[in-house]
Amino acid sequence: MKAADLREKSAEDLQELSKTLARDVFQNRLKNFTNRLDDTSSIRKTRRDLARVVTLLRELDLRRPADAAAVSRVASKPAKQAKQEVAAPAARPSADTNAGQGADVKKKKPAARAKKSEAKQP
Repeated sequence: MKAADLREKSAEDLQELSKTLARDVFQNRLKNFTNRLDDTSSIRKTRRDLARVVTLLRELDLRRPADAAAVSRVASKPAKQAKQEVAAPAARPSADTNAGQGADVKKKKPAARAKKSEAKQP
C-alpha cells in the first residue's frame, strides 16, 4: 500500500484497516512459528503497512481544530485535580498504624527462629 492511496480513505476506513492489518500480522507470525508461512517477507510488509496506517491516523488526530483540543484539556483538568485530592489523604498512613505493625512483626520473627532451631537439633 502506498501512503498516497491511504490518505484518500476516511478515518473510519483507516481504523478498520488497522484492525485487519494487526490481525494479519498476528496470523503471519503464528504461521511462521508453526512453519506454515511460505512467504516470510509478508510479515515485514504487513508490519510496515500497519505502521503507515497508524501514522496517518495519528496525523488526522493532530489536525483536529485547536478549539476542540483546548476544550478537552480544560474539561479534563478538574477531574485530575479531584483524583489527586482524593488519593493524597489515603496515601499517607498514620504513625500509630505503622508502630502496631512493626511490633507484631518483631514478635513473630524470634518465634519462627526458635522453631527452626528446634527442628535442626534432633
